[in-house]
Amino acid sequence: MSPEAIPGERLARAALTRVLEPGDEHGGRWLRQFGAAGVLALLREPDAGRGRLTGVGDQRLDGYRARAAAAEPERDLAAVTALGGRFVCPGDTEWPTQLDDLGEARPIGLWVRGHPDLRIWSLRSVAVVGARACTSYGAHMAASLGSGLAERGWVVTSGAAFGVDGAAHRGALAAGGATVAVLACGVDVVYPRGHTELIGRIAEQGLVVAELAPGDHPTRSRFVLRNRVIAALTRGTVVVEAEYRSGSLVTARDARRLGRFMMGVPGPVTSGLSAGVHELLRDEGVLVTDAAEVAELIGDIGELAPPRRGPVLPRDLLRPAVARVLEALPARGTAAGPEIARNAGTTPDEALGRLYELHSLGFVEREGDGWRLTPRRSPPATTRRGGT
Repeated sequence: MSPEAIPGERLARAALTRVLEPGDEHGGRWLRQFGAAGVLALLREPDAGRGRLTGVGDQRLDGYRARAAAAEPERDLAAVTALGGRFVCPGDTEWPTQLDDLGEARPIGLWVRGHPDLRIWSLRSVAVVGARACTSYGAHMAASLGSGLAERGWVVTSGAAFGVDGAAHRGALAAGGATVAVLACGVDVVYPRGHTELIGRIAEQGLVVAELAPGDHPTRSRFVLRNRVIAALTRGTVVVEAEYRSGSLVTARDARRLGRFMMGVPGPVTSGLSAGVHELLRDEGVLVTDAAEVAELIGDIGELAPPRRGPVLPRDLLRPAVARVLEALPARGTAAGPEIARNAGTTPDEALGRLYELHSLGFVEREGDGWRLTPRRSPPATTRRGGT
């Protein structure tokens, strides 16, 4: 059994989620040096940690001590169990090992609500994040990506915030798919309040995850630090609408730093909500426009997006030799067979055969000894996605 999975270590880690802020690298270093139980003991014994828990000042260390003295991990574990949840820590079989890429900023543990296995779901997951005050275009694109990725068997991960996050979660849920909400508060705290029903649905159909202990409330810094978990849990991050200072860009850049894919959905160049995404795309991000393109980039071999084509006109379907004869006819008036053959670079006999083929397809008409283009309008163009 991994030392981190030993019951005493688990209890200590649960306690430390009330002591150390998410992403605290000093705390991560202490955990590596002394283990969770060792760190908790040093914080709870008067002056025992001074000189050993290095990297922070006395005032900050005193704050840790006060939190450690007040921590009641047994109560927190009972609270999450009552919600039908659990506490997952490094060494557990459910622990997503890609979180270890965060190094000393790795979560101490994760509080989880929902029935699926977090590690298994994280193996094939993608983050969809973006502006809270998104436009109708942003909401549409996020919902479309959420549903499209879910239909392709991907787990959609986001932060349950207003705007793009909520639209992505709803898209996945509407498709009967899998979605994970990573919160900047306790798993029993609904934030934002307007997403009470949504977060409840995610807890029933998917997973709600948090670094913070039950009952903890969000702060501005916790939202930013939460983003690194979203980036680390997933194979890549898609940003749908973001201003220059958006926290969504932090998630995407965390993803790139961790070796994940960084993607963006373009928008109008006149929109401030797309300015951050466009800057991301200039900074080595990959442009994507739908779920198929995301899946092609982050998926397995063979998960290819269909080729895109513009309108296909009837004349585009002609064989090259026939098309050359059609192009040899004048736009107005008639032309004789030998003239058409000369313009097409072929023999009169071959040109005559092609002209009758074009006649049967409705492209040309015979008028006396000459030929002219059919005056009626051509059939409407069709749009194809795929092969010829």
